[in-house]
Amino acid sequence: MTHAVDIAILGAGAVGQLICRQLTVAGMNVGFIGRNALESSQQVLSFTPLASADDHQQIQAIPYSVPILTADALDNIRLVIVCVKAYQVLDALSPLLKQLPSQCHILLLHNGMGPHLALAPLINVQANGRGLSLGTTSQGVLRQAPWQIKQTGQGLTQLGHFAAAELTKHYRNALLAAIPSSEWVDTIVPCLWQKLAVNAAINPLTALYQCPNGKLADPDFSEMIKGILDELVMVAAHDGVSLDQSFLHDRVYQVIRLTAGNFSSMHQDIAHQRRTEIDQINGYICERAQAHGLSAPVNAELWARVKQLAV
Repeated sequence: MTHAVDIAILGAGAVGQLICRQLTVAGMNVGFIGRNALESSQQVLSFTPLASADDHQQIQAIPYSVPILTADALDNIRLVIVCVKAYQVLDALSPLLKQLPSQCHILLLHNGMGPHLALAPLINVQANGRGLSLGTTSQGVLRQAPWQIKQTGQGLTQLGHFAAAELTKHYRNALLAAIPSSEWVDTIVPCLWQKLAVNAAINPLTALYQCPNGKLADPDFSEMIKGILDELVMVAAHDGVSLDQSFLHDRVYQVIRLTAGNFSSMHQDIAHQRRTEIDQINGYICERAQAHGLSAPVNAELWARVKQLAV
């Protein structure tokens, strides 16, 4: 029932629909914030679960219904989970801040970094119980149609507090109970830098060289990957985040091996002539470097090349 919804998801892409499904199965009252909806309605979604090693028959898609909420029907919302692309966060969320209750909490769950720095002051200005949390997930999911997804892999989801009021224990426990392999961490920003390292190494190279992730295991890419990570670790340190370079190197190559046959999201964005998140990945590294009077030439070159490719 629409009036009972207290968790809203902004962004009905693959990750948004996966989180919605997991919360729905856990009994949460969740809905999507409609982009152009004139009145609240119901939307039928389709979810195909991850097949296990014991499954020998074709996995059937599961239909289910979720409310679509209008921007003026958010009075009961206590948690908004933002799953739009990183470059869409401010434009999509800012107009809603006046419509959301003052005690509503915001959770950003997207690739890349940057929007949290611009959003935090807006959250603080309108505090009165409002707060900002951040998250990252490596769950695999494929969007097959506008309202149809298929889970393709398991993964770790990390959530944590960032600014203003903290997420209440009720909603924190609800998220952890609903999302498999999820954890609440005391300091979320280092986790985001670790995810950024994987994206910064894999996404632009697969987009530029039009290859699956596994191709990056070739020795030809080793120096470039090392340069990306060297600069990232240096910049993160000046941002007050200490990262283990050896751990990041091993993590990047682990993801390359585990997703060898996959094409990165940036590769797909270029292939389909969509805007990429390069500004919030390698571009973010360069911008933070500049803020500290540093340079990050390897990341800057990749940033420029992908931007040119996307024109």
